Amino acid sequence: MNASHFKRAELTSSIGAAILGGGVALLFAEALAHFAMTILLVGIFVHAWGMYDKRRVEREFGARRIWWAEALYWICWVAIAALAVYIFVTLEVT
Repeated sequence: MNASHFKRAELTSSIGAAILGGGVALLFAEALAHFAMTILLVGIFVHAWGMYDKRRVEREFGARRIWWAEALYWICWVAIAALAVYIFVTLEVT
C-alpha cells in the first residue's frame, strides 16, 4: 500500500464517520439540542488537534506529501476558522 492509497482510505473512513455522526445526531436531535454548542466546540477542538498532531507526525517521519491531501488539510483549517467566526458572531448577537 502506498501513501496515496493509505490517505485515500483514511479520508474515506473519516467521511463515513462524519456521515454516521450526522445521522445519529439527526435521530436524537431533540434530545441533543441543549448540548449542541458544547458538542460542536469539543468536536472542533478534537478535530483540529488531531489534524495538527497527524501532520506533525507525518513531517517527523518524512511522509510523502500528496497534493490533494494538502489541499483538504488547508480547506479544513479555513472551514474551522469560518465556523469559529460564525460561532463567535452568533454568541455575540444572542
